[in-house]
Amino acid sequence: MGIHSEFMKRVNQLPAQGLGLSVDVYQPDLAELIETLATRRLNVGYLEVFKATEKAIEQVRSRLPSTRLTYHGEGLWVTQPDFACVPSVEEELTTATTHLRTLASPWMTVECASKQMAGYSFGTYLPPLYTRESAAVTAENARTVQCYLDRVLGQGGLPGSLLLLEIPPLTYFGVGTSPIPTFFTWITDQASCGLVLDIGHLWTVYRYTDAWRQQSLKTFVDGFLNDFPMERVVEIHLAGLAEWGRQPEEPEDLRDSQETVQAGEPQDVPPRWIDAHGAPIPMVLFNLLGQVLDNPRLTNLKGIALEVDTKPIPRTVQEFTRLCDRFGQVWQRREQAPIKPKQSAAGRSESEASREANEDVRCALRRDYERYAKMASGRLDPHASGLLHPSWSYEDLGEYQAVYLPHEILHWGGELRDMFPESCRAVEEKGVNLSDFVSDWFREPRPVTVPYDFFLLKVERFVRFIADRVPMILPLAEREALDLRRAYAMANEGNFPATEVKA
Repeated sequence: MGIHSEFMKRVNQLPAQGLGLSVDVYQPDLAELIETLATRRLNVGYLEVFKATEKAIEQVRSRLPSTRLTYHGEGLWVTQPDFACVPSVEEELTTATTHLRTLASPWMTVECASKQMAGYSFGTYLPPLYTRESAAVTAENARTVQCYLDRVLGQGGLPGSLLLLEIPPLTYFGVGTSPIPTFFTWITDQASCGLVLDIGHLWTVYRYTDAWRQQSLKTFVDGFLNDFPMERVVEIHLAGLAEWGRQPEEPEDLRDSQETVQAGEPQDVPPRWIDAHGAPIPMVLFNLLGQVLDNPRLTNLKGIALEVDTKPIPRTVQEFTRLCDRFGQVWQRREQAPIKPKQSAAGRSESEASREANEDVRCALRRDYERYAKMASGRLDPHASGLLHPSWSYEDLGEYQAVYLPHEILHWGGELRDMFPESCRAVEEKGVNLSDFVSDWFREPRPVTVPYDFFLLKVERFVRFIADRVPMILPLAEREALDLRRAYAMANEGNFPATEVKA
């Protein structure tokens, strides 16, 4: 069976989910959110639940027994050439299938991105290397995951939950030589996965390539969609955008004046927005959603979700109301008269495509990802890396290295001074600057042996930093680390967060 035919067989078995919300299990309170929306007579088609502890996932299912639930996975870095041989991947797959079964989810969304590469760990997603070789490896890894889901979750001749790869955001920069739509076309030519098109992520592609210097946003999106494999888009995400460090709190920040970014000629300097789920969704993204929904090749869409984890319930209600008012009837028309896809050639089988990513390709890609990680962390001159295409901005990469990345290590996922108050005071009394922890974090690659958890990773790395730089206070740091691990374990067991640890 051809790859596209296999995808069509799978996607035709998926139920339409409608207009929904992508949520975190901890914040906001999901039962309160659903009840608040119901009082406004707003029907949520489904909730997409982000990875959490098994107990938390079970509680969501039991508290919302009649709500349709889908699953957003984490820790499955399918872009990485060493994906299949990382010791923790089997545990991550087992966790994912357990959660999918508990939620009765028809699909699993994972970012086509990674927080770990070549032994280096980051706090938020880095996009893949946009090259043909990287696409081949990603496709092979996607096939591996889908085979696992089919084997564990499939029954009665039916396949398991469908794997969806989400187009990732650009946090100031990207790496590689191929256009992003071409990269995803290469993947879908070799794997029967579906895709998630995130509207805000699409905006960041416009902003952090040189596209904004050359054309209007509307013209850019028309061209992007024309080259993107829209037939594979199963879900659309819509989330907030904000300048780094600023997440507006007042409803009037959802001002229509933001729509001017889209109109007329390209702006001299568009806002330096990045993906920010707690921030308002600017009007320009609702307009882009309308543009996407008008695309005639969007033939297999099953759901549209606002990403509202960490967002206050009143703002979520406001934005979901806007989504329903503007696109509710559009969705109903799609359900009542589904778009009939055009017949296409069967294409290659997955067994034929599997020849693409041979070991030589993976070895070369491992070296590229090592250079990528060193470049992103400021340990390799981007001009010497050979990875930046002329369309990528060295200035924007510098912003990531100088501002965003240090904040990620020192403050995100738990304020370092709050986590280790006594140790931090003692470190500074010894004349050591806490900012040195950032450079120490990326000093050398470290093997990945356990499932990704940035909070626990930060605890482990800080203790190691103390052991290397200020060994006389190591017992103090170890004691504080033990307290942190105990509190974190108790919080997870009790289904409430000790600290915010999700991107």
